Amino acid sequence: MGKYAVLYALAKLNGHQGYILPKMHSELGRIFKMKLPVLHQEVADQIKWRIYKLNDWMSPEYTNISGQYVKLFGAPCSWTFYHHIREEILQEFTFQDYVKEMANSYLANLKGNRKNVTFIGVHVRRGDYIRVMAEERKGVVADKNYIQKAMDYFRMKYDSPLFVVTSNEMNWCIQNVNNSLGDVHFAGDGKVHSPAHDFALLAHCNHTIMTIGTFGYWAAYLVGGETIYPYKLHFARFSFS
Repeated sequence: MGKYAVLYALAKLNGHQGYILPKMHSELGRIFKMKLPVLHQEVADQIKWRIYKLNDWMSPEYTNISGQYVKLFGAPCSWTFYHHIREEILQEFTFQDYVKEMANSYLANLKGNRKNVTFIGVHVRRGDYIRVMAEERKGVVADKNYIQKAMDYFRMKYDSPLFVVTSNEMNWCIQNVNNSLGDVHFAGDGKVHSPAHDFALLAHCNHTIMTIGTFGYWAAYLVGGETIYPYKLHFARFSFS
């Protein structure tokens, strides 16, 4: 999603038409109504491209990228590329109708007869990040104390919060996320579900608790509500609105 957003923003900024390759379309098109046209791989293989490498953040020189056929490379992950056209980016990531219906139906079923429910999407990213954060990025993965504090923040703020937990390690979540108040739901009945299913649920909530990674970030960006994220030994909050 980050690469798509950056491509869209830079193409518009430089007055060019952006195209995506079939692989990106196959990955994103299943859940989003993609608008950028697809450049078939056979055609792409015949073009003499100017390879343009991007940093992770927006730089002034990106406002004047020359060349008739430019292929962007890198892993840009900063909102600085596209946040100035946030509403357009949100339109680009419009969910397919069946995905939207699935997510809304799922959340409506969770709500049941509750009144004034505020849905809080919780994404717990673990797996390979446990090693990556410790060995490569010299950081930490959010623990159960962080999740508890973040949930308590929303419990203090709203009368009827309902937390929807998604993760690539659901067993860890079941063992470490406190559900003594009965306001926590583990998506997929506690089993690791498809990423598309989990993402759709998170993006249809009202607010977000994220740990680390672009999956939780983009869910929060689409939600646009208040987001809690780890900051040193505590947590910080922000809003994309």
